[in-house]
Amino acid sequence: MTSPLSELLVRVRPSATIAASARAAELRKQGRDIISLSAGEPDFDTPDFIIEAANKALQEGKTRYTAASGVPELREAVVRKLQRDNDITLEPKNITITCGAKQALYNALVASLNPGDEVIIPAPYWVSYPDMVTLAGGVPIIVDTNEETGFLLSEESLERALTDRSRWIILNSPSNPTGAVYGREALQKIGNIVEKHPSLAVMSDEIYEHLIYGEQPFTGFAQACPQLLERTLIVNGLSKAFAMTGWRIGYAAGEEKLIKGMTVVQSQSASSATTFCQWAAVTALDSDMSFFKPMHKAFDERRLFITEALNDIEGLSCSLPEGAFYVFPSCQELLGRKSEEGKTINNDEELALYALEKTGVAMVHGGAFGAAHHLRCSYACSIEDLQQAVERLKIAFANLS
Repeated sequence: MTSPLSELLVRVRPSATIAASARAAELRKQGRDIISLSAGEPDFDTPDFIIEAANKALQEGKTRYTAASGVPELREAVVRKLQRDNDITLEPKNITITCGAKQALYNALVASLNPGDEVIIPAPYWVSYPDMVTLAGGVPIIVDTNEETGFLLSEESLERALTDRSRWIILNSPSNPTGAVYGREALQKIGNIVEKHPSLAVMSDEIYEHLIYGEQPFTGFAQACPQLLERTLIVNGLSKAFAMTGWRIGYAAGEEKLIKGMTVVQSQSASSATTFCQWAAVTALDSDMSFFKPMHKAFDERRLFITEALNDIEGLSCSLPEGAFYVFPSCQELLGRKSEEGKTINNDEELALYALEKTGVAMVHGGAFGAAHHLRCSYACSIEDLQQAVERLKIAFANLS
């Protein structure tokens, strides 16, 4: 007998970014020449000194269970990192270690939401936010932003979205998928509104903290609004800047009661993050980040190249991102056109599929991020791959009539 799925699960979509990457991998396995611009994963190897720290931990027998909240040494390293980089003073009791930043977000939602509680999510958003809220029993409230305002949440739209059931605002800066960055002033304006609503808190997803370009420094919500520190959950991890996606180490920092609740959720799900990876993360967080300079330089060069190159393709329009490693071009002008076979491209999802099948370039359609008529392209790949991908897209899109 086939077991029925829960009604809750039926309302949840699989991750579109993972699906796109899986389809690209499947085609590559079939012998297709695929260039994937779909994955949010650095193409750099984990630095040697971090791998050496993991090997040392293994050799020392650090392979047993840890506390659900993580080894004390790693929580202390997070405390040092927040003080050093973000001017935020917390204690180890305010920190929990998770299996990636994604699990930190999910644990927080499960630990804090009651059925019907609302979570405000600016769109475009990372694909998993709404579905995680749904799985936690909450209601995702999507608030649209636009390119003219830099894809930033406005005070007016936030005020309109608030109700007496609002519990969280999720802010992701730098943003996946747009690369938008909230400056101090923009965050303070949001903070002024949060202060008026005692039951409202901010989940600040800072996973792309180090991937910021230009003169604007990174500013987290708690940095901009220190008076709201106890109503802020800082979520971060080592996947992006440290090129440790598969190591699955994230962390959350916030009010002690919430952190304890998140740790309970963790103890009943994954138990804890992988032990020897936690010890490697101590070494990573305490490093001087000098290893990151060539990575940052490469990402910046790719950012400038792909933005200009996509703007040279007729039918695409792309603003220059300020952070992360994605561009989010508008493809509105290409929709409604026909392929060589006479098939009409009705929406961004069909356009992304057309590009993959015709050119072998994998992208994610903007609708998956709550912003139809766009494509998300990751530039976490070599400049040579980006050059070839753009040339393929230019030819394929020119063939649309």
